Amino acid sequence: MPYRLPRWQLILYASGSLATALSYQAFSTYIQFLYIDVYGVRAVWIGLVWSVYGLWNAINDPLTGYLSDRYNSRWGRRIPWIATTFIPLSITFYLLFVPPAGVKAGGEAALLFYFLFFVLLFDLLWTIVVMNWTALFPEMVPDEKQRANVSAWRQIFSVLGLLIGVALPPLIAGADWGGVAMVAGVLAVVTALFFGISLIGSRERPEFAADEPLPFTESIKATFANRNFLIFLGVNLMIQFVFLALTSTTPFYTKYVLRLQEDLTLPGGITLDVATQNSVFLGLTFIMALLALPVWAAITRRWGAWKTLRLCTLLSAGILLGFFLATNFYTGLAVGVVFGLSLAGLLMLTDLLIADLVDADELVTDVRREGLYFGMNGLVIRLAFTVQGMITAVILTLSRYVAPTEGVLYPEQPATAVWGLRFMIAGFPALALVVAYFLLSKYTLHGEKLAEMRTAVSSLHAQKREKLHLD
Repeated sequence: MPYRLPRWQLILYASGSLATALSYQAFSTYIQFLYIDVYGVRAVWIGLVWSVYGLWNAINDPLTGYLSDRYNSRWGRRIPWIATTFIPLSITFYLLFVPPAGVKAGGEAALLFYFLFFVLLFDLLWTIVVMNWTALFPEMVPDEKQRANVSAWRQIFSVLGLLIGVALPPLIAGADWGGVAMVAGVLAVVTALFFGISLIGSRERPEFAADEPLPFTESIKATFANRNFLIFLGVNLMIQFVFLALTSTTPFYTKYVLRLQEDLTLPGGITLDVATQNSVFLGLTFIMALLALPVWAAITRRWGAWKTLRLCTLLSAGILLGFFLATNFYTGLAVGVVFGLSLAGLLMLTDLLIADLVDADELVTDVRREGLYFGMNGLVIRLAFTVQGMITAVILTLSRYVAPTEGVLYPEQPATAVWGLRFMIAGFPALALVVAYFLLSKYTLHGEKLAEMRTAVSSLHAQKREKLHLD
């Protein structure tokens, strides 16, 4: 009989998306802004940290995935890793955002080395938890229709995590980020809570733990021999870059391009302070993404994930160019709201593609290797962050960005810096999505080929369960 889990259990598992999105997006959106614009570390030094960070990920992510594939215990391959590291991850998240007073007093050098250490530690723990959690998805949910439903739940929780992690911090911290400790504490607790809840719904399948793992060299070779997976990595690199560029550039963009530097009085006499305006800007974008998820799910059921994603990349690229034209809160908000409608598709469709790729790999190797696949995917996600961070450092430096000083919270920026910020949030991301569109034209696991693969892998799973007398 087909392997299926009850709906309640899958929803509990999917709730881990809230912790995943909250922790990483709060990190990617505000950590550069915090250390550059609030703590006063020069942008060029932050760019150097991203270079080290990229090298760290080249080792950290694939190795963590490979070790997870090979690990086996009475509690499973993935769950023990999550259970032992999600609380240390939450603590590290807090410490990254809130350097001790002694470190701040030590000046730029002390902050820089503190930042480097906790960025690397945060990334290691985040990789262990999230890679193992995401690797459970194709294993727990082999049925195509159920997989689409769970993916939709994951994205609902993901958007909620984005709203909390990206829109909430400015409201709590204030325009001068004086409440950053409270922000970090709240987000750290919510992250730990939802990773804990997701563990209640997580399960592993014993027939896959019985697979004989491939040696490291052979495993790497088999992974890089999968041409569709390499194409997927390129596409996901472009998409993740876009998302990171949007969130991490927004605090600079709203402050210096849209000039959210004083209270805004809306029709009806409602007044929004600067922090609230920034939260509304991001919050409405993600709320529109949440509302658009059912629409993209319906389109995906009709057209398939591959064709729908190609449409979504071109549509999103065109909308992003609107950020070049926005000049105030209202026009910027209009572009953000429209972009939220297409953002939903970018968020949900890559999950479905990588799950298919893991299934196809099993037909070739006879082994479930979600760990290495999601580890390589994690490398790409963090590589996108490295690329985006280095672009931020280069553009801010070359465009003569002026950092705030004591008593000058809103320094006047030269025209070159304003245009640099426009390119960071619109130009580079739009170009990345066009590249993703053309890369997808080389991807072949769709249509009849995908249907044949799913039939074959379902038969293979039945054989494995029968061998262990699980049916």
